[in-house]
Amino acid sequence: MESLPDEQVLDLCDLQMETSEQEIFSDLLARNASGQLMVAEVRQLDELMQVDRRGMVRKARALKVAIDRGLKPALTQV
Repeated sequence: MESLPDEQVLDLCDLQMETSEQEIFSDLLARNASGQLMVAEVRQLDELMQVDRRGMVRKARALKVAIDRGLKPALTQV
């Protein structure tokens, strides 16, 4: 991450799951909360949760690098 050019770091700061994946993820989460998922859907939800977690970690690392480089303002504590 630290070796990436500024533009790529900033792009990673704005990283989001694809819209179609996000829609499926949201649907599966809602249906899971009400106990309506089949085994295959539980697996799919698990996979999407892993994709989401990895994306959040990459985004957080990129944000740290961007702040360290002065590309983004430091986050303030509430």
